[in-house]
Amino acid sequence: MNLQDGDRLTADTFSDAGLHVLGKGTVIKGEDITLLMQHRVDYVDIESREEEITEAEFFAAAAKHASGLSTSTKEEPPEEEMKSQFIQTVHNYQNAFLEALTVGKFNATMVDDALQPMVEGLDEQKDVVHLLMMLERDDVNNYTHSIQVGLLSFYLANWLGYSQKESYQISRGGYLHDIGKCKVSHRIRNKTEQLTADEQLEMQRHTIYGHEIIKNSMTDEATALVALQHHEREDGSGYPMQLEKSEIHPYTQIVSVADIYIGMRSGNHGGSNPNLINNLRDIYGMGFGKLNEKPVQALMQHLLPNFIGKQVLLSNGEKGVIVMNNTSDIFKPLIKVESEEYRDLSKERTLAIDELLI
Repeated sequence: MNLQDGDRLTADTFSDAGLHVLGKGTVIKGEDITLLMQHRVDYVDIESREEEITEAEFFAAAAKHASGLSTSTKEEPPEEEMKSQFIQTVHNYQNAFLEALTVGKFNATMVDDALQPMVEGLDEQKDVVHLLMMLERDDVNNYTHSIQVGLLSFYLANWLGYSQKESYQISRGGYLHDIGKCKVSHRIRNKTEQLTADEQLEMQRHTIYGHEIIKNSMTDEATALVALQHHEREDGSGYPMQLEKSEIHPYTQIVSVADIYIGMRSGNHGGSNPNLINNLRDIYGMGFGKLNEKPVQALMQHLLPNFIGKQVLLSNGEKGVIVMNNTSDIFKPLIKVESEEYRDLSKERTLAIDELLI
């Protein structure tokens, strides 16, 4: 459990039964750690880390951070501090995931100790678009996805008028919504080809597993329901119980929007084009029957204004800046390009935004 993403194995790793688990030279990812735990491998040999710290130093730094004290005499810029918190929270989620895998529950206090400091810093991040893009990573996995869902869920709850305490609960529901995937076969979770019908059913059971794990770990029934219901859809087309709108917990309605949006950004949920505006257009469409309209509208109302002033790359190769959102078509803004001309995408229908540049 002291392994980190990026560690490299210096020797082949075998289980007690003699099964070859991972090869020499493997660069460790979160899923590899899960695989080692499943095969009950206690130790592996790795290359020396460039900036290795002891376990005692790591937890001392975490304790200082949780108490609001600086771990360095040099104050980090807000963005770097947020990234540092994010990485620490990734490691915390990884520990909770592996603990749930081995004993069927996790330490709820450790979850709060890692998540609360990060959530408390969100109020200062007014530009949500910038924050979410800043925290996007190439090595998207269950850990990073869940943390991003938790953060966006907190914002959505705030925008919808929930109290700070309720917003944190909703954020925690988003943070833990996929914890049940620890009980799904590593092979199924990482399969790149289409799942068979039986594999699909097993993957869907992660909602039930998550509900059980959270109930074993904490007394918060709402968080457990979020894990159970986050794939339900208001038209009854979801799983595991095909619930309809009135049967889905309000916290789940919020987390589901965050989950799908973050999934689209990383290419999950059937999306393959991480075009932020196209992602929002798809979410907007799902707000008419599948997703609850209130968190969907909150997402639109608070993210779209943040686009103004952002640099974009257009489908014709021009770069420009969004100067105004179009009230008649919120996904076709007015762009000022480098030649000082303007492109009104609501009128120039062949043009589209290919990429939003941070």
